[in-house]
Amino acid sequence: MPSPFPGMNPYLEQPEFWSEVHSRAIVAVAIAIEPELNPNYRVAVEKRIYLSASSELVGIPDISLVSKQSNPIPSVSGTTTLTRTEPIPVQLPLPETVEESYLEIREMPSGRVITVLELLSPKNKTAGEGRNAYENKRQQVLGSRTNLVEIDLLRSGKPMPILGVTERTDYRILVSRGSQLPQAELYAFSVRDVMPCLRIPLQPLDVEPELDLQAVLMGVYNQARFDLGIDYCQEARPPLKAADREWADNLLRQQGRRS
Repeated sequence: MPSPFPGMNPYLEQPEFWSEVHSRAIVAVAIAIEPELNPNYRVAVEKRIYLSASSELVGIPDISLVSKQSNPIPSVSGTTTLTRTEPIPVQLPLPETVEESYLEIREMPSGRVITVLELLSPKNKTAGEGRNAYENKRQQVLGSRTNLVEIDLLRSGKPMPILGVTERTDYRILVSRGSQLPQAELYAFSVRDVMPCLRIPLQPLDVEPELDLQAVLMGVYNQARFDLGIDYCQEARPPLKAADREWADNLLRQQGRRS
């Protein structure tokens, strides 16, 4: 059954679905733009790998060593008191290895990277190793005058910095052409909007392939059969704004997804 939303399905942002959405969408985008690419280009799926502290703290937080006093031993002298302690079993948060996929369009046979396409993850929008790793990569790409397509389909977290943009929208897509920096294009849209079609920048004289992001995400939704895993009787996570929550409720009821 197709997605009930006209644009981005906010239920796909939930943690239990997003990792799969991200993996499938990256490959789907590569497949979608390949037929329109000049024969001298190839689309490569790359991975950024880093260590991140686990957010799952099991045991007693913020304590590195815990002991309790048991059966005090009588004082040997008037100034020294000896005690026997027994350790309490605890668990420590271990660093996790994080892999984030992205696309590179390379000119062959040189292998030179012409365009980088990123689909942001929750860790990219949250303070910590994930955001630091992505911001460093972003600066390198922009500094090298490589084209950048940055797709943000997550309502939560801190958006990536863009000069002069103060209005907060649900979703954003940044298209930066290295030959036109510091100018770039920003697609800003809400959960109610159909996702835009955009041109993927290449070298200035090359024909730019069109990416129908709406069709790609609809295809991912159908192929993964997310309709079988999503409970539309529950509220989306993160929660929608009050007006959008009412809109979504009416939409889901009209389509028989919610009673």
